Amino acid sequence: QVQLVESGGGLVQSGGSLRLSCAASGSAFRFFAMGWYRQAPGKQRELVAFITSDDNTNYVDSVKGRFFISRDNAKNTVYLQMISLKPEDTAVYSCNAGRTEYSVTYIPYDYWGQGTQVTVSS
Repeated sequence: QVQLVESGGGLVQSGGSLRLSCAASGSAFRFFAMGWYRQAPGKQRELVAFITSDDNTNYVDSVKGRFFISRDNAKNTVYLQMISLKPEDTAVYSCNAGRTEYSVTYIPYDYWGQGTQVTVSS
């Protein structure tokens, strides 16, 4: 069992930055791939970025060059650094523990945090 707790969301102006954190419980964190998802009102949940257990990263096209995922296994934490934020980035962001296939396909397990709200004003 893995428990995930996100933090770092908030209100920021367009062009601003935020860093989200997701702290995980347990000793198996380093074996999981970790993903960040977001869900905007009226839209489906979207995988934004993921990082494999050996630090390979992958991003959805809309955030490439603006979002950066990283992990610190000593702290059982995964981060999402977001820069040049846009109003369309407004959503609830959630982290997930999962696995990957060939480091290119992310497959979520049913381990989710409660989410953190990111609001970008224009």
